Amino acid sequence: MILPRPGAIDCDLHLPLPPTRALLPRLNDFWREQLTTRYIDRTNFQLQSYPVNSPIATRADWAASREGETPLEKLRREALDPFGTRIAVCSMLHGAIALFNEDMNAAIVSAVNDFVAAEWLDREPRLRGSILVTGQSAAHSVAEIERLAHDKRFVQVLLPVMSDFLPGKRQMWPIYAAAQKHGLAIGLHAGSTYRNSPTGSGWGSYQVEDYIGMSTAFENAIVSFIAEGVFNEFPDLRLVCLESGFTFVPTLLWRINKEWRGVRAEVPWIDRPPAEIVKERVRFTLQPVDAPRDPKALAKVIEHMGNDDFLLFSTDYPHGHFEGVDCLPEGLPDSLIRKILVDNPLAAYPRLAQELAREAAALEKAR
Repeated sequence: MILPRPGAIDCDLHLPLPPTRALLPRLNDFWREQLTTRYIDRTNFQLQSYPVNSPIATRADWAASREGETPLEKLRREALDPFGTRIAVCSMLHGAIALFNEDMNAAIVSAVNDFVAAEWLDREPRLRGSILVTGQSAAHSVAEIERLAHDKRFVQVLLPVMSDFLPGKRQMWPIYAAAQKHGLAIGLHAGSTYRNSPTGSGWGSYQVEDYIGMSTAFENAIVSFIAEGVFNEFPDLRLVCLESGFTFVPTLLWRINKEWRGVRAEVPWIDRPPAEIVKERVRFTLQPVDAPRDPKALAKVIEHMGNDDFLLFSTDYPHGHFEGVDCLPEGLPDSLIRKILVDNPLAAYPRLAQELAREAAALEKAR
């Protein structure tokens, strides 16, 4: 289904990784020397486990640039203009977050965020950014959030869904405190630092195992946020699951309520059915749609989710999950489309809502 109107808010758009040498000017003398003398500047820092040119990495018609076309012109032509996008929340999940050296990790991550601001946000007013942080060091992550929080174009803090530990753990709480303080959502994106097995039963042999295992990782992350009490401790925090799929949500909501009833004495801070907490605080980007092509089946999934606020519009550019501009799957009721395109993203990202409210107030005053 083609978008029925312009003005959508795209909540998951990927920027291409820059050559590592392009980050050197944004590093201090020490780190520039470290990266060049150790040949780290020749590393591409790709985190994904599948080849860049595989169909799930990029659509064929989005793979090649036109002669003389810059990356920004390409992004405008393919990801912004065709969809009539008003705002796109972009991300750059850079492989530096997997480095064991916490100081090098933090230095490169800061350079990546500065690169995004200067090379993308400064040049395209429709783009909004994600503050990439390193989950292994809360101190570095908080410092990075505080460093960039003044720039209102950054609307979320970005982490991979799979890391060395579940994201609800107490060592992550300073990151969530900083995010809540500045009105930033937490964006958990499909991906891993690949230091530990991406499954609970060891390492797989094939890409399909890793790819399918992502939905389980998101379930684990959501349960971790609830069980550890993150949502109780940070009542204004929003969690956005990026590129997670969403057909697992109905069964997760049923099971988490069922099991909580039997063991809730262990977690007294969960003082109401956990499914209610998920419905209030967790959101899921639309693409990829992990549902059958039958519109009736998708409608049934959405009915079982029991919440019109869950889904956020996304293109997941440049990944190949849909054809042309048909980014809305068939079977979505008209009443839900407006919420997915605009209302739900504004509720998920407080900074976007504040920005558009200021624009509306200024327009009204000018009249």
